[in-house]
Amino acid sequence: MKLTPADAAFAEGLSALLPPGTIRLAEARHLDEPRGRVVGRGGFVALPKTTEEVVAIVRASAAARVGIVPRGGGTGLVLGQVMADGPLPLILSLERMVAIRGIWPVEGVLSADAGAILADLQVAAGRVERIFPLTLASQGSARLGGLLSTNAGGVHVLRYGNARDICLGIEAVLPDGSVFNGLKRLRKDNTGYDLRNLLIGAEGTLGVITAASLKLSPMPTSVGTAMLTVPSPGAALRLLAMAQGRMAGCVSAFELIAGQGLGFLEDVRPDVRQPFAARPDWLVLIEVGLPAGLTADAALEGLFAAALADGLVGDGVIAQSAAQAADFWALREALPDANRRIGAIASHDISLPLSEIAGFLGRAPGVIAGFGAFRINCFGHLGDGNLHFNIFPPKGESRAAYLPLAGDIQRRVHDLVLSLGGSFSAEHGVGRLKVADLERYGDPAKLAVMRAIKAALDPVGIMNPGAVLRA
Repeated sequence: MKLTPADAAFAEGLSALLPPGTIRLAEARHLDEPRGRVVGRGGFVALPKTTEEVVAIVRASAAARVGIVPRGGGTGLVLGQVMADGPLPLILSLERMVAIRGIWPVEGVLSADAGAILADLQVAAGRVERIFPLTLASQGSARLGGLLSTNAGGVHVLRYGNARDICLGIEAVLPDGSVFNGLKRLRKDNTGYDLRNLLIGAEGTLGVITAASLKLSPMPTSVGTAMLTVPSPGAALRLLAMAQGRMAGCVSAFELIAGQGLGFLEDVRPDVRQPFAARPDWLVLIEVGLPAGLTADAALEGLFAAALADGLVGDGVIAQSAAQAADFWALREALPDANRRIGAIASHDISLPLSEIAGFLGRAPGVIAGFGAFRINCFGHLGDGNLHFNIFPPKGESRAAYLPLAGDIQRRVHDLVLSLGGSFSAEHGVGRLKVADLERYGDPAKLAVMRAIKAALDPVGIMNPGAVLRA
């Protein structure tokens, strides 16, 4: 059905239903996205403080057939939070819904509004000697609703799972303005269809998440961090298996970093400290968190000795302080910034079965070799099979000269990934950027069910039009 624009008359009528200041002219920060590829459309922004105000906004938008673009922290990388064309939508920002609704330390549960910032949730958990384990580079600005709507991952998925795995219940406003009151703190609730998991990962296309109940985890007594050089991705995978065997359930993160990425840091981020004098071809960043009675540094030293004896590592540095561990993580988090400064031709957020990763990395350069002598920077969350596989022009050559090839290069890479049982989108979602990829690679039966669900819950098509499924 055709949508109507969120014009001044609509905004005026909506303002009359809500407290003063709830409906405002959209600012630049409500229309941007981190990589600057597009500027979103949206003349007005709604800034509710309560679920009841979200209900009023959604009901009025449904009645007027006005599209809604929900917005959390705006940190998404697939254009799910910006709409570049089509009838002018209403931006629905949850930035004023930030309350911590409750914490139950004995249960290991925290309940919060969807606008709460991830870093603030981590601090709140820390106050009761628990951790909220979702951890990613944008945690100072990413908001809970967006994290759940995209099923965010981050560096600790290996141990704690994605956002979906650490959410017990949600409250959400559905496209007709009704409220799904699923804000439970239960670990078991087999009472029909799992609407919580339907809305998580839907990227705002089936409703607006307004609050969630979240799992907290015990705080490890001893945390250790190390960077270890490895001769190959295959060796890194064997090292991961060894680490998990020696410290079952206690490996929190296991990141793979290519030497090319370290070279990029040398070129554009000399401020980032690098732990090795000679640049390795590959290294891993490992973090372990152990309970009382065990020492993380000793566990890492034992792992290094065993891996060295098996030829899986060549050198290593175990962080001797929290500051040094922070330096290791700062290096990892600086890699995307270095990529941006160098300028990628094509970027890929992919996942693969762990046993296929070494084969993929061996074959992928040959798949794109016919297009040019590219530099490849691969890094990512090896423990959960998520790689960021990024392709750059030859040193000294113009990125612009190769951009016309970006689509063909990306298709070659994605074709290889799918042939190995992988996914073209691991943790960033589909948004509007990857709608065509979903149509190309998605299972037809799954796509049909997704379209049927969308039509049933949002027959007018007001919720995040054009995201995930073509409008």
